[in-house]
Amino acid sequence: MKKFFVFAASVLMLAGCGATGLEGGSSSSEGKTDDKKPAELTVGVSVSTLNNPFFVSLRDGVQKLADENKTTIKVVDAQDDTAKQSNDIDDLIQQKVDVILVNPVDSSAIVPAVESANSANIPVIAIDRSSDGGKLLTTVASNNEEGGKMAAQFIIEKLGENAKVAELEGVPGASATRERGKGFDDYAKGKLNVADKQSANFDRAKGLTVMENILQAHSDLQGVFAQNDEMALGASEAASSKGKDFIIVGFDGTVDGLKAIKDGKMSATIAQKPEEMGKLALQAAYDHFAGKKVDEKIDSPLDLVTK
Repeated sequence: MKKFFVFAASVLMLAGCGATGLEGGSSSSEGKTDDKKPAELTVGVSVSTLNNPFFVSLRDGVQKLADENKTTIKVVDAQDDTAKQSNDIDDLIQQKVDVILVNPVDSSAIVPAVESANSANIPVIAIDRSSDGGKLLTTVASNNEEGGKMAAQFIIEKLGENAKVAELEGVPGASATRERGKGFDDYAKGKLNVADKQSANFDRAKGLTVMENILQAHSDLQGVFAQNDEMALGASEAASSKGKDFIIVGFDGTVDGLKAIKDGKMSATIAQKPEEMGKLALQAAYDHFAGKKVDEKIDSPLDLVTK
């Protein structure tokens, strides 16, 4: 398990590093494609929400590499609405984009949209969250299950076994929610007393409300694992308002999350590199249209960041 100072982690986040993949798709070696240069491509990008700095960074990574290569990008914001995301992707298909990069709101609900793109012979690349069905060219995401395990290990290291903790879960149905939860729960089983688990939809305001409710029922809580930094920041606000001081571990390594660690408002985060994820996803599209083999999974290490 790696540990880095917040300043160093902030630099790494801005500079970027690798990315991971989860449920598989198909590699470009399975079929031929017309060679197209980056400047000839139109790329559709469907993001789950741009109301979260993590996904803003992800989009920025795509946009920066696209600008460098004169690639046309069409970005749509699903606003955490599965129906809107499906409609957005249908629109991109109608616009005859060359490839679709999708960060699903829900890994199950996105399947029909992926299949529609498949039927239109438009390659689909998933970012950060996978699709439960349809054919993907590749999935670019962190190893969320390993990240959940790292969070549990850190909490046990700090609090010892049998500590009373809670878990703030992400959007129900999202692969990241399932995998981060599984990694945490599997490792914590028999080692931590997980007194409560509730969804806060990866949202800061909901994280605040849910954490306040949990604290009413469990005033002696010693720690919390929030499946993203936004919920962890909400949990921090709830702790402060109740005059509580306990271990708070987030996930993502956002700028706000890293600042909260530096300021002592969060204990740690499992840091990803969303900007680099975006770049890797678009590069995979470039490689595909250049006739190169694209791996079904593109993986990236995670870093445990503490003060």
